[in-house]
Amino acid sequence: MTNPEQHEPVFQSIAVIGLGVIGASFAAAVRAAYPQAMVFGVDTSERTRKIALERGWTSEASAPEDEAFERFVKERCDLVVIATPVAAVDDHLRKLAAWDYRGVVTDVISTKAHILEAAAATLPSPDHYVPGHPMAGSEQSGIDGARPDMFAGINWILCPDERTVPEQFQQLHELITGIGARVVSLPRQDHDAAVAIVSHVPHMVASSLVHLMDRHSDDTGAIMRLAAGGFKDTTRVAAGSPELWCGIAFDNAAAVAEGLDEMGAIIASFAASLRADDRSAFKAMLAEAAATRQALPAAWVPCTEKLLEVRIPMVNRTGVVAEVTTIASSVGCNIQSIEIDHLSEGNAVLSLVLTDEGDIGQLSAQLINAGFTVSFAPLTPKEHVHVD
Repeated sequence: MTNPEQHEPVFQSIAVIGLGVIGASFAAAVRAAYPQAMVFGVDTSERTRKIALERGWTSEASAPEDEAFERFVKERCDLVVIATPVAAVDDHLRKLAAWDYRGVVTDVISTKAHILEAAAATLPSPDHYVPGHPMAGSEQSGIDGARPDMFAGINWILCPDERTVPEQFQQLHELITGIGARVVSLPRQDHDAAVAIVSHVPHMVASSLVHLMDRHSDDTGAIMRLAAGGFKDTTRVAAGSPELWCGIAFDNAAAVAEGLDEMGAIIASFAASLRADDRSAFKAMLAEAAATRQALPAAWVPCTEKLLEVRIPMVNRTGVVAEVTTIASSVGCNIQSIEIDHLSEGNAVLSLVLTDEGDIGQLSAQLINAGFTVSFAPLTPKEHVHVD
């Protein structure tokens, strides 16, 4: 990862609406990586605003209704990050529309159905909205659970589409990778179903396990002591905010309910094998799960000595950034940086620098099958430096 202190932040003035665990962590991470960036924090809690200012996570802070917030958005803001519960989204989008804000808007909300619809209907420049979702969190809620390194090595989903302005996606990508995360592109229509399986359903399963333990506890607390090891780690997320997770579940109700039904069927299969004394089927399910778990990507430690540049002409083709980055994510390739070289009016080259992860052969094949002309070239870290 390049050192962000070597160059100016791509967004000079950022408004973070909602200083909960994710919003405050984002503000803190940006201020740590880009001390010269102006971060304006917005939150309904006076205590939260005070803490954010005291810790230097925000340059200024105000309540949503304060004139200072409106003035900041109208006069200098070039990125708005919405980090509120879904229920508060509409009010903030209406404010941005009333103030004729036409800068970049993103969010960190874990469900997309409502905000996609609201942004399209409300924002004066809906093509400047790029949905986002960092796959991070804490069992602690609010600013008390926030920390500057929250996003180090985590996947941060961005959902560009054919209307996304390539340069704006490039800027967001640079900002997010600059605070230590890795960007994964995902089609907007696939987001909620995918996140239900890897985040929302697991939270409900963890809560279910705690309920199971609680039903078998007694006054001696013996089972609680036994649960202090692996069980405690497995169910850590169950300690999260009930209000927050209830909202998330109902915002994504169909996908979560379907996932829970599927999870129930899987658990029932284990129970059925036990009752039928079918050791072979039981062992096969365990083996399949073990193999899949072992195949999960390891922690993000890309080799910076093996960089690869991919160059793709962007001639008379809309949605290139969304299509290319989604293909790269689908084959496990990590994009370290993005550059757009404008050769002439209407003609440009999209340049991606990849780390040594993923299936480059599949990437090449899928890009060619999608109609792109592609060239690959090795790149050394010394060659890959940021130039102001």
